[in-house]
Amino acid sequence: MKRGSGGFSLLEMMVALALGLVVVLGITRIFIAAKDTYLAQTASAQLQEDARFALSKMIQEIRMVGMFGCLATDAMTYADASIAREFANPITFVRNADGSAQTLTLISAGTGLAGGRPTWTIVTDCRTSAHAYRDAKAAGSGQFALPVHKLVYSVENHQLKLQAGGSPAVMTDNVAALKISFGVANQPSDTAVARYSDSPSDPATIRSVRLSLTLSDPAGRVRDQTYNVVASLRNRLE
Repeated sequence: MKRGSGGFSLLEMMVALALGLVVVLGITRIFIAAKDTYLAQTASAQLQEDARFALSKMIQEIRMVGMFGCLATDAMTYADASIAREFANPITFVRNADGSAQTLTLISAGTGLAGGRPTWTIVTDCRTSAHAYRDAKAAGSGQFALPVHKLVYSVENHQLKLQAGGSPAVMTDNVAALKISFGVANQPSDTAVARYSDSPSDPATIRSVRLSLTLSDPAGRVRDQTYNVVASLRNRLE
């Protein structure tokens, strides 16, 4: 009588090996998909944080555009006539014909630049007198000094930069596009926005700014992300 042979047959070994490979492949694909999802979420969060930082800074300064103290500009005197001309257009936007570069210039009493050297200083008693000087100026007795800055936001070579007196500083990289349009009133005496325009003919009618910032992931893990905000020039809505 023959004794039964032990172990597995070749066919059984091949089936077990194939099933094992299928299980390992499935686990590997789940791991890769989870890793890709994590990297995509991280990239998306980074783009969102970069946009939040850049747009919140721009909104803060846009809201303070035209803030020249507690007296109207027609009651202000100037150290030279060129200051009056600059203050008359506190917000300007220039775009190259080919769209390769664009510049948004603001004249703003921005709180975000506390401690920075001002472009101008308005010295006023908030009752009868206000005088605008270039650079920094100390206030006299019964007066206070309001620092005013010239801020230049520019987009070039996929970078959003801010220049505030010195060399431009990079605010964020990977800028795919920055679209700017202006909410304008029908005439300078109106406060309500009548329409939006990319190139308003009269800067005095600008009442708000619409910003659309598109950022891209250099690694291509997520699609381009676009963020939209609207900021009012609150000093022109009173």
